[in-house]
Amino acid sequence: MPIFQSQDAQINYQTFGDPNSPALVFSNSLGTNYGMWQKQFNYFKERFFVICYDTRGHGSSTAPQESYTLEQLGKDVIALLDHLNISKAAFCGISMGGITGQWLAIHYPTRFSHVIVANTAAKIGQEQAWLDRAQLVREQGLQPIAATAASRWFTDPFIQSHSVIVSNLCNDLSAGSASGYANCCEALAKADVRTELKKISIPMLIIAGTQDPVTTVADGEFMQQQIPNALLAEINASHISNIELPDDFNQLIDKFI
Repeated sequence: MPIFQSQDAQINYQTFGDPNSPALVFSNSLGTNYGMWQKQFNYFKERFFVICYDTRGHGSSTAPQESYTLEQLGKDVIALLDHLNISKAAFCGISMGGITGQWLAIHYPTRFSHVIVANTAAKIGQEQAWLDRAQLVREQGLQPIAATAASRWFTDPFIQSHSVIVSNLCNDLSAGSASGYANCCEALAKADVRTELKKISIPMLIIAGTQDPVTTVADGEFMQQQIPNALLAEINASHISNIELPDDFNQLIDKFI
């Protein structure tokens, strides 16, 4: 798998489809890797040059030791586009990838044609809760987080009917880098773009899960109210909606871009 140097991290990425097609970047959620987008890259690779990557501290990307910032997460994406000589792309990020997408739309609007942010917020959770989680993971590893992840990520019916998918994701989380996960928690503790959303000028679609206990429909509505001309679509899923309802998720992106 290709790896490139971005700032202080080595970022693992994978591409699918024709490099001459319009580019579409996917950005993963906390505790996952680019494989979470399988149903998306298989669907979109016929018409787009799909680029997936592991956020720093995740998957096969490296985990530099110091705390991360939202700016670093965003600049890794810009560095990836530069590395691939892509001047403009569409972007889709979920949860942590979604707030990364908001930052990119604010700070690098000329690099993106469309931005889709799913199951996210302009400020995700509370600062102290993220710092507490980072400390827990540094002290006890990722097993305690992985043991409770399914209930945050998916609805009960999906957990019952797709046990292999759920267990594979939880196993990936458990096997990940504890320091990388904790560093990203510290980035999310500080990440807050609420006052900057009005600056976003490029087309944005917000996807909110009606069953999502982490980032709610109300979070999506707040973003839509602040971002000029943003669209809000609700999906009957929990926090990782692209895996729970992949066909619905793909259709929303398709219609938007």
